Amino acid sequence: MESLFSGMIILLLVSFSCFTSSEALTSNKGNITIKWDLMHWTPDGYEAVVTAYNNQKQRSIPSPGWKMSWRWAQKEVIWSMVGAKTIEQGDCSMYKANCCKGGVLKAGSASSFQITVGPAGTSNSTVRMAVNFMFTAPKQQYICGPAKNVMRTKFITADGRRTTSALMTWRITCAFHKAT
Repeated sequence: MESLFSGMIILLLVSFSCFTSSEALTSNKGNITIKWDLMHWTPDGYEAVVTAYNNQKQRSIPSPGWKMSWRWAQKEVIWSMVGAKTIEQGDCSMYKANCCKGGVLKAGSASSFQITVGPAGTSNSTVRMAVNFMFTAPKQQYICGPAKNVMRTKFITADGRRTTSALMTWRITCAFHKAT
């Protein structure tokens, strides 16, 4: 009887370690973090590097890829963009685009693009953060919090000898909401 009881305990322990619920397979505590690093001031605005980090352990962003959108705080426009494309142009006389699109974003990876914005503030005290960020992906919905001014991102130079830093860094955190 004692060996039967011991065998049942071992069987239970093995079953707890081998079987997982569907929630365990679909649960992701991670998020999508967007960093907006202002790198240079331009005559009427700034140049920034925008990076989306997929901090989720198992959830990749599949093809055709992710979309990020926001609303400008004032009447800013995108003068140029490298590494992504605008998909909503609005008033074409001012290239009033406010949305960009990227590709696949594997779990634990990042994707960056460069953006030149104007007319915007040209100093830390006059520039305004964009608002109402949205991050979407095929069959996935995310809820983004407000942009926050955080410690400036540091970058290692190509020769590896020194570091530089962004003029300002804004961070936006987008939490997975549900699969659609």
